[in-house]
Amino acid sequence: MKTFLVAALAFLFVACSHRAPAPAAESKPVGVDTAAIDTSISPCQDFYQYACGRWDATHPIPNDQTTWGSFNELAEKNREVLHKILDDAATNTAGKDHITQEVGDYYAACMNQGVIDSAGIKPIQSELDNVNSVSSKDELGAEVARLQVNGVDALFSFGSDQDFKNATAEIAEADQGGLGLPDRDYYIKTDAKSVALRQQYVAHVQKMLGLTGEKPADAARDARTVMSIETALARASMDNVARRDPASVYHKMSVAQFQALAPVLNWKAFFAAAGGPSFDAMNVAVPEFFRGLNAELQSVPLNDWKAYLRWHLVHAAAPALSQPFVDANFEFFGTQLTDQKQISPRWRRCVNSTDGHLGEALGQLYVKDNFTPEAKATMQTMVRNLESSLGRDIQSLDWMTPATKQAAAVKLAAIANQIGYPDKWRDYSSIVVTRDNYYTDLRRANAFEWHRQLNKIGKPIDRTEWQMTPPTVNAYYTPLFNEIFFPAGILQPPFYNQHRDLATNYGGAGVVIGHELTHGFDDQGRQFDAKGNLRDWWTPADAKAFQQRAACIINEYSDFSPITGVKVNGKLTLGENTADNGGARVAYMAMESALSGTPDDLMDGFNRAQRFFLGFGQVFCENIRPEMARLLATVDPHSPGRFRVDGVVTNMPEFAAAFKCGPTTPMAPKPQSCRVW
Repeated sequence: MKTFLVAALAFLFVACSHRAPAPAAESKPVGVDTAAIDTSISPCQDFYQYACGRWDATHPIPNDQTTWGSFNELAEKNREVLHKILDDAATNTAGKDHITQEVGDYYAACMNQGVIDSAGIKPIQSELDNVNSVSSKDELGAEVARLQVNGVDALFSFGSDQDFKNATAEIAEADQGGLGLPDRDYYIKTDAKSVALRQQYVAHVQKMLGLTGEKPADAARDARTVMSIETALARASMDNVARRDPASVYHKMSVAQFQALAPVLNWKAFFAAAGGPSFDAMNVAVPEFFRGLNAELQSVPLNDWKAYLRWHLVHAAAPALSQPFVDANFEFFGTQLTDQKQISPRWRRCVNSTDGHLGEALGQLYVKDNFTPEAKATMQTMVRNLESSLGRDIQSLDWMTPATKQAAAVKLAAIANQIGYPDKWRDYSSIVVTRDNYYTDLRRANAFEWHRQLNKIGKPIDRTEWQMTPPTVNAYYTPLFNEIFFPAGILQPPFYNQHRDLATNYGGAGVVIGHELTHGFDDQGRQFDAKGNLRDWWTPADAKAFQQRAACIINEYSDFSPITGVKVNGKLTLGENTADNGGARVAYMAMESALSGTPDDLMDGFNRAQRFFLGFGQVFCENIRPEMARLLATVDPHSPGRFRVDGVVTNMPEFAAAFKCGPTTPMAPKPQSCRVW
């Protein structure tokens, strides 16, 4: 459990694979995707529509998806590679190495629908019995720990994290949690849509509890109880915008001080059942949440808490249970919440589950044939070029004093780069995986990860650890490591193609690199120093100047509306919007530097500046269902793709110059255009 962990390129982490590009059929390099371009509109009127209009029109959202964009298309094309790896690994033949055997058995168990359906409620019956046998509130602590070990988000979150003010050390951490809906706002908003969704949620909880054997009247009462408890927890929770400030989720205290926040829960029993090492101090991310939790523990009867725990148990287990549970779970969390038309095929869900729980084992099989040394070397070169550009950008700022520029240069020089896959692979050999009990395999994998996280407490950090698996189409920066990570899965079109011209690659992969580097200097990242410690290294004047420029971005993006009645939350998306704008700017600088002195030849009718911006824009082509857009507006720190593109180009004079946009056109920079980096 990480309170403050990574700033990633995309919200949804999608498993995929990198296939080495086939040799070019001709010597001419590949340019932009001309088939995606909507030539009926001027790039100066709406650049996103120009760059992606025909792509959007010809790529409807599949029924088993809630969004469909360049990220998803790339993931889906390449997920088939993981599918084949796992199908081959699941073949029950002798002579397989342990890693192949382990991922193959896990996948085979997940795919064995007949065995899963015949088991019905049996996989979780003993855990339901444990909840029902709790005879006093004093026993709740141990029972909550047992559920959390198995992957159930009950009451709150607990785990380990780096100490914000001593980033070399791992400490215990407790945080808010325990909700079934995606975010606290779902319980608090009073608009008609939110009220209706809460009613649907209560009906869903009732249906799921009924599937466990509860009588209809009991299930209806318990569902109302669950909503009452979760609403109280939501009201005690900190909202997403407030959590963006690292200081707001860092409250280091002694264990005794923590226990005093919520004395009703038996913390001694919880820590014992959790199975971690002993510790004297910890971070309590949101103290007010635990005060609210304590009040609920005092006032809510024991039987109500047992109903709440039964719900969270079946909610967590549902995707691994028989078809009635899977269908009911999808009916609410798929259809009603996001308007997904049909559930994904089982093989796709099982590929994702294997990647999610045995990701670095599967990753080892994947990188053998699907990640080349040439791709890694190219990425390393681009990273160095982008770092140089960001360094020049920082030194050229007219709003930052020399003292802060020097500190920023020190931090930039200290950023480490991880490309492709970890130097040290995670060892899952202690997990006992069988081919005939998917839920048990899943529970054991959850317990493995739980104990792996807790066993970090009191130890130095492991800088070889990754938070994404190698096949993931994404990238991220973590301020506590002061490192950027580029999984192998992202080093392919539309981000990177070794046969594509350099300008287009800088618009794709280059902007990704610049985006992650800039996260080290966004509203969150700038609060951490070169060593990853939460420390103010800014002069007051520079901090004020930064906040003024950040406010410009907040106001700009808060005017964007993805669907009628919903606005982008400019404060929630500030870090990603800052990184999009800064990343594009420094990538453009790096492209100009890399191509300095070379002819600016046209390709597909576009000069290199135009190809750069098209390469950037086409990364974010997407279609999205309205209900999913509504959800993401609440929980996603990224703006929708359309605004990630148009928001950036309207802040860059280089774009207007490239496409000869007149000063009165919508995409031309305005006098109040925003710029931080």
